[in-house]
Amino acid sequence: MSKILIIAEHLNGKLNASTAKCVTAAKAIGGSIEILVLAADPTGVAAEAAKLDAVSKVVTVADPAFAVATAAAYAPTVIAAAAAYTHVLGPSTTFGKDLMPRVAALLGEAQVSDIMTVRDAYTFERPIYAGNAIITVKADPARKVVGTVRTASFAAAGASGSANVETATLPVSVPKHTRFVELKAGAQDRPDLQTAGRVVSGGRALGSGEAFDIIYKLADKLGAAVGASRAAVDAGYVPSDLQVGQTGKIIAPEMYVAIGISGAIQHLTGIKDAGTIIAINKDGEAPIFEIADFGLVGDLFKIVPELTEAL
Repeated sequence: MSKILIIAEHLNGKLNASTAKCVTAAKAIGGSIEILVLAADPTGVAAEAAKLDAVSKVVTVADPAFAVATAAAYAPTVIAAAAAYTHVLGPSTTFGKDLMPRVAALLGEAQVSDIMTVRDAYTFERPIYAGNAIITVKADPARKVVGTVRTASFAAAGASGSANVETATLPVSVPKHTRFVELKAGAQDRPDLQTAGRVVSGGRALGSGEAFDIIYKLADKLGAAVGASRAAVDAGYVPSDLQVGQTGKIIAPEMYVAIGISGAIQHLTGIKDAGTIIAINKDGEAPIFEIADFGLVGDLFKIVPELTEAL
């Protein structure tokens, strides 16, 4: 039977939703599911993790070096904790993409990246060629599986569990050769793009950064996060942290509104798991309409303000 360890992602004492999505992937693998929380004070995060459905135990390790998640500090402890597990999973987020390859390398295992479908405990599907193809990979059952889970492909596990929380003492010295200096993040008074239930994105058709104001106004009415196509980012209309797509953020909101976005394959890859997709574009032949659930063909500068006013 599989024994799965999930490395919890958290920030400011709150468990990130990506961990709950890893739990859903782990449930598809089958077996016991435990969560490892590394933090300066893991109490609050562990309590949240213990409520996730199907989690049998939460293991915590407290150390001041874990106040900020860095792969260099986390990896040796993860490796020590992983000895008794068949699978070690982390989210395919910035956190997981930084940590899990280091864990895999130090364990001497190959990593299965971006797991989007679980066929069985050792067989997975993942995207390749910028999402243009899906490959099935089979891991060696005799080896430990280290993997990252594509969070947009799995719903978050429920929160009706009551797992035990245990404090672990592992024979590991946390490395001191890497230290956290500073985190710079843009001011954010809107929902987080990667976890928002609704997202409104604008494309190059907006024509300027000032014109993006109609995107922000519609997003405010909908309580949505704001995203953008790569073309809009490259044109300098909005900062790069709003970019949605294969080279930006992979998202899976319940509702995605694409405004003035033609639908390049790299952008569609980033929204393929969205629930309802609404497209507004003056070009009725734009590829975005091929995947949209609802489409409006017309002048976005007329349609969007009217829509915002009507809401």
